[in-house]
Amino acid sequence: MAVSLDNGLARTPPMGWMAWERFRCNVNCKDDPDNCISENLIKQMADRMAADGFKDAGYEYVSIDDCWFASERDSNGRLQPDSTRFPSGMKALGDYIHKLGLKFGIYEDIGTKTCAGYPGSYNHIELDAQTFADWGVDMLKLDGCYANASYYAYGYPAMAKALNKTGRPIMYSCSWPAYISNPPYDVIAEHCNIWRNYGDIQDNWDSVSSIINHYGDNADKFAEVAAPGQFNDPDELIIGDFGLTYDQWRAQMALWAIFAAPLIMSVDLRNMDSEATKILLNKNVIAVNQDPLGKQGVRIYKDTSIQTFRRELKDGNMAVAILRTSKGPTPARLDRSLKDLGLSAAVSYDCYETFQGKFIGSLSPDDEVTVWLNPAGGTYLMTCHPNPKPNARTNV
Repeated sequence: MAVSLDNGLARTPPMGWMAWERFRCNVNCKDDPDNCISENLIKQMADRMAADGFKDAGYEYVSIDDCWFASERDSNGRLQPDSTRFPSGMKALGDYIHKLGLKFGIYEDIGTKTCAGYPGSYNHIELDAQTFADWGVDMLKLDGCYANASYYAYGYPAMAKALNKTGRPIMYSCSWPAYISNPPYDVIAEHCNIWRNYGDIQDNWDSVSSIINHYGDNADKFAEVAAPGQFNDPDELIIGDFGLTYDQWRAQMALWAIFAAPLIMSVDLRNMDSEATKILLNKNVIAVNQDPLGKQGVRIYKDTSIQTFRRELKDGNMAVAILRTSKGPTPARLDRSLKDLGLSAAVSYDCYETFQGKFIGSLSPDDEVTVWLNPAGGTYLMTCHPNPKPNARTNV
């Protein structure tokens, strides 16, 4: 039996939308009908993804997180949605999403209950996998609450096998390493397409920067496991929500691109800030994220103010992100040679500022790039293409 790594999915980091960070477990449709977890909310998000350019940019999964369930399974032991909030049922919701040219994602938990206390998949793995396939599910996020840590090494692979047994391609997102110390990433990558390996992201810069630090530290060497079909997941994009500045929005998009991370938005697409939309739809940054080589970038420099990350791309291309972590009070100038940024293999590089696509220059490894970084999240993202010829000119 093939495992999920061989399902042909997630050859580049998956892109889409998920309910959790923005809408949480809001089940109060009486008092908050526009924002509760319901089929109406999910349909509206799917509509906006299809109409507002997100689908065309590559965002394709529309995913429900926790709290869609009825409190009990049906008389046949199958999962069922809350009938008040999802009156049409999950098959109909999946059909609606599919008619828009999008894919349908859903949530479950490996334990006896989900994190919010709804029925988990423990002792129901094959039945639940078949139920999801019958509903037309294209992505499963499987959380790790209410389970013994010793069970993960059995339960997560068992679900991978059960999903494949259905015959329906279902991209598989595991939370396995987020719940244990010293995760066996080589084993996890054999069974999961993507996997969460840190706590839930919160809508503030402290949370985002802690994730960036975790990925920069790379203590468990998880970056080395990332490859087509198997990616680390630092959690959802919160660009356009409430807690970050514009610079911090750009920082998250840039670093998630460097990390070869899934680009899963969690934002109210019905009420988008125009600048947030531009960041999320930036084709140059998305191209870095979706680079087919599938290698995760790594941090190559850190001090009390600056962190530098480098990602190897296809055909010897390179992407570099420079992040300012210090709080200010004013923009700071930084001068770095390409060699300092980890670019020394080629005679010269044609380099571009990634967000705007502006040509910086044809630079040798000894040439310097000058950037200005705003406090607490100011980020410069650069993409460089190797040139076998000596540098012809510079614009630095």
